[in-house]
Amino acid sequence: VQLQASGGGLVRAGGSLRLSCVASGRTFSTYAMGWFRQAPGEEREFVAGISWSGRNTYYGDSVKGRFTISRDNAKNTVYLQMNSLEPDDTAVYYCAAEGSLRVGVRDPHEYDYWGQGTQVTVSS
Repeated sequence: VQLQASGGGLVRAGGSLRLSCVASGRTFSTYAMGWFRQAPGEEREFVAGISWSGRNTYYGDSVKGRFTISRDNAKNTVYLQMNSLEPDDTAVYYCAAEGSLRVGVRDPHEYDYWGQGTQVTVSS
């Protein structure tokens, strides 16, 4: 599975962005998908995840209520809608795929495939 993330950019605090991650391959619908982020000097942080079916979603505490993850298996795409952005959301955002069929995986080491990252910068 190859993943291509896009949609990052520069936005003011309080604004919104939508990230997209397109996957290659016919087995996208069998993978749980996650979004992670990493700021300079920080560890990679779990942001949001969605089960292979889309029925289950789960979020990091810092983004709960502001971000929404969704997927369209027909388009091999997972999305991250980010609202009420804050300067602390500034980071490189990565999408990742996890193939064990478990729900709620938050450890980045459990993910099998990674996209290249897209920069999100939130100005105050």
